[in-house]
Amino acid sequence: MKLDELIEYLQYDDLINFKDVEISGISYNSKTTKKGDIFICLVGEHTDGHRYAQMAVDNGAAAILAQEKVEGIKVPQVIVDSTRHKIADIADRFYSSPSKGINLIGITGTNGKTTVTHLIQKIFEENEQKCALIGTLGYKLSSNSEYRDAKHTTPQAPELQATLRMIKDVEKIDNVVMEVSSHALEQNRVGGCRFNCAILTNLTQDHLDYHITMDNYFKAKSILFEKLTQDDFAVINLDDNYGDKFKSVIPEGVKTYTYGVKNDADIVAKDIQFSINGAEFTLVIEGCEYFVNLHMNGMFSVYNVLAAITASVAMGIDVKIAIKALENVQGVAGRFEVVNKKPLVIVDYAHTPDGLENVLKSAREITPADGKLICLFGCGGDRDATKRPKMGAIAQNLADKIVITSDNPRSEDPQQIITDIIAGLHSVDPDKVTVEPDRGEAIALLKTIADNKDVIVIAGKGHEDYQILKDKTIHFDDREEARKVFAGSVI
Repeated sequence: MKLDELIEYLQYDDLINFKDVEISGISYNSKTTKKGDIFICLVGEHTDGHRYAQMAVDNGAAAILAQEKVEGIKVPQVIVDSTRHKIADIADRFYSSPSKGINLIGITGTNGKTTVTHLIQKIFEENEQKCALIGTLGYKLSSNSEYRDAKHTTPQAPELQATLRMIKDVEKIDNVVMEVSSHALEQNRVGGCRFNCAILTNLTQDHLDYHITMDNYFKAKSILFEKLTQDDFAVINLDDNYGDKFKSVIPEGVKTYTYGVKNDADIVAKDIQFSINGAEFTLVIEGCEYFVNLHMNGMFSVYNVLAAITASVAMGIDVKIAIKALENVQGVAGRFEVVNKKPLVIVDYAHTPDGLENVLKSAREITPADGKLICLFGCGGDRDATKRPKMGAIAQNLADKIVITSDNPRSEDPQQIITDIIAGLHSVDPDKVTVEPDRGEAIALLKTIADNKDVIVIAGKGHEDYQILKDKTIHFDDREEARKVFAGSVI
């Protein structure tokens, strides 16, 4: 594509050294820039791409997109107000707006995004339609295919648009369900994407290290809904504290569907029961009732299922087909995943106050009267520190015993993170509170704390098979560690 065609609809401030050169790719990493690329000088929290523009040109960049003139650069420079926002426009144009030919479903919220994407993919397949998925674990072209790696919950714009184009043209898939993070919305990584449906799971405290306030967090999430048009639809969790606020930002004429348990929503679950085998409830839609029997467990699973069913009903899929698909789902990796039966060991990705509370309440529902609920958890380093004491208080209030350990400490001292968590405890009774900074050793200690009647929740990392330390990233999988510790137990 010629540079002139690429920037035809782009709002730019200046053109320097302009020549209508051929652009063969998009790059924002000077080390991987190839001949013919347009290099985007991204300005981030830790680095400034303008400093690497010359390296990109030396590696073959045919042009650069910058926020200010880079001295000494001989190739064309396109000057814009924000490279972080304009990279999405460039990517959308370069890949010829692939989302316009796709039924694109965006899911946002603090918790549940990954699970709901998987559930919707399963529903489409039960309805004999192909559906691709993009999210935390990477992207996959069907529920039976392997994940292909992704660096973020929502990829950067060039990778995202290239993936959508591949899904549409190469794989011939017309439905895509995608997790959309608050960072991706704030940083415009999904700019150019034409969403047909936006789904809200919930909004609770997370990422305040980045957004600072809950209002900013809400505003970032609401971008997904504000861009809907009259031919689109929104799906809102009416039980969430922010549900009505999200409804208020949806443009007039956009069809809105609601779901819930406590409030009078369009689609409601009632008579909810939990057992070690899963959850069951009665689904109510327009006065009609349907019995739902899930292998998944916990109230959060009920909400995730309601979100998926509501979206499928909005898209015209028969509710009986949706229910059949969901009743066949065994679970999602790292989401209330049972890795041992006696004691019952559950691994979950819960890493926010709300997420931990939901998981522990669900685990309590299936803890025998003569058994203990034990929770092992930590908090990530270089992330919102204000949630640490809150998670400590939640764990102590809801579990009989807690083991406090490391999560992904990153550059922080693991002991300081643990100290922050302990600040939320009302007491540090050694019979009920165990502290072990080494996560592997902490999981091993569970063998001495629990007996066969107990339920253990290992929270925080879920599907992750790594641990990020100060100077390196190591292989670490909670599920593997738990299976080793309880080898020989009933699985």
